[in-house]
Amino acid sequence: MKRRPGQRGPKAPAGLDAVYGVHAVRALLARGEAPRELWVQDGNAGARLAELLDEARRLGTRVQLQPRDTLDALAQGAAHQGIVAFCPPLSAEGEESLWLRLKGWTKDTPPLLLILDGVTDVHNFGACLRSADAAGVDGVIVPKDKAAPLNATVRKVACGAAESVPVYQVTNLARAMGKLKDHGVWITGTAGEADASVFDGDFSGPCALVMGAEGKGMRRLTREACDNLVKLPMVGSVSSLNVSVATGICLFEALRQRQLAS
Repeated sequence: MKRRPGQRGPKAPAGLDAVYGVHAVRALLARGEAPRELWVQDGNAGARLAELLDEARRLGTRVQLQPRDTLDALAQGAAHQGIVAFCPPLSAEGEESLWLRLKGWTKDTPPLLLILDGVTDVHNFGACLRSADAAGVDGVIVPKDKAAPLNATVRKVACGAAESVPVYQVTNLARAMGKLKDHGVWITGTAGEADASVFDGDFSGPCALVMGAEGKGMRRLTREACDNLVKLPMVGSVSSLNVSVATGICLFEALRQRQLAS
């Protein structure tokens, strides 16, 4: 049923975030986090998502069938894939969790981390998380100050990546970068004035990529804490790219190198 002009669309229950799409909901359930409620598109979506819905019910989630128009109105353009979960807001992990994870590293591949310094726009943050997930990033590090909140808009833009990629919040970014070096992590910052291209950087080992805010770039102390600096070669008329676009390019160069090295 179409809404009348000026009529408000459906909203998430008070105090909860809406999480859209099969991948995002599956990531929640894989972590043992039961959504308070699931809206599922009536029709064949229920049969297609039967296994996922059974797991959600097992964890105590209330499941409701909704017409597609309702899900479309709620998602406002996000790809909901016939399912929307309502969950408590996300919160970043503390830096102690990061140090414990690095100390007891169990993966076959060396850690790949993304550091965001001064990225305050929630759409850019969400897009960076989405690229981080796609490129196999093991964690995203943000400072407590001058950082976008991990809110419902970020989850919507990230399309499930906010649920699958750990976000670590640190009190002092430059000090945390020093501790990363103690764990054997090589830190590469991005700066337009760098001499080396990102394609000449070495991302094959334990490494962290630092992206600064649009316009201002990295803060001075962050820049000084980097082991080296690289830039994206720009041959057109524009001088810079959106931070989320630049992040995606740099991360996939890191992924390319790491796949060749494996």
